[in-house]
Amino acid sequence: MNATVLITGASSGIGLATAVAAARAGFTTVGTVRRPDGDLALREAAEKAGVWIDVVTLEVTDPESVHDCVRSVVAMHGRLDALVNNAGVAGIAPTAELCAMQSLRASMEVNFFGVVAMTRAAMPHLRAARGRLVTVSSVRGVVGQPFNEAYSAAKFAVEGFMEGLAPVAAEVGVRVSVVEPAAVLDTDFIANAHADPTAMLAAAGPYEEAYRAYRGWVQTGAVEGAQVAADVADVVVATLTADQPAFRVQTSEYARRYVSRKLADPDGSVIQALTRSWVRPDPAP
Repeated sequence: MNATVLITGASSGIGLATAVAAARAGFTTVGTVRRPDGDLALREAAEKAGVWIDVVTLEVTDPESVHDCVRSVVAMHGRLDALVNNAGVAGIAPTAELCAMQSLRASMEVNFFGVVAMTRAAMPHLRAARGRLVTVSSVRGVVGQPFNEAYSAAKFAVEGFMEGLAPVAAEVGVRVSVVEPAAVLDTDFIANAHADPTAMLAAAGPYEEAYRAYRGWVQTGAVEGAQVAADVADVVVATLTADQPAFRVQTSEYARRYVSRKLADPDGSVIQALTRSWVRPDPAP
């Protein structure tokens, strides 16, 4: 029987590309969309690739929706071998000081607590399958991004949560990884944030000059090393299928160099060896 993978946020971008790549790799693939009518692009991509992808609706901030999603996957396929936490939202704003608390909390609800909720719901099934838990993070979860503080904070939180969970999950047979892309060009991620750079500049107040400089960097430096969603999807699927997947996986050489400026342990193996030693029972005498 093929392994079953559930991929959140599969209506477009990295999630859609990962669902197609996973199905091509032989996984029984389930992709989630937020709205019942949001599956058109995913179904068209699956048809074009000659693969079948089951689609379920999911709102990661709704506990009932999370429960129903996982339950329906197990009911359809009898098992859940892997979860790819990909659903997320952008959170660009003219600095946190000038952003409504409601917007900051909303970013954390989707990008962090949504990941936690899906992980909690899936873990019993992943334990039973001795499966995989892969979460799409970002290089912004290692190096904080100016004018995107809420998004970086959520991704930092995701990485801390998964880094703490990984050694414990490994003791019950579940391998945990975070995948860290840099910029990805062919997604609707930024567009879906409905960010208007001109309006944000006008609202930047005392931060106007800093924001103007930041926008200049976005138009030049931020696109250095940019990838397309299919490149990231290939890394996610490779992580799902690796015999010994690293905890931290960058999706390009550029991303590795970027996070290595901060991390002396870019693949997470040193920290994982340390923390696993904290939870592994002493060997029998």
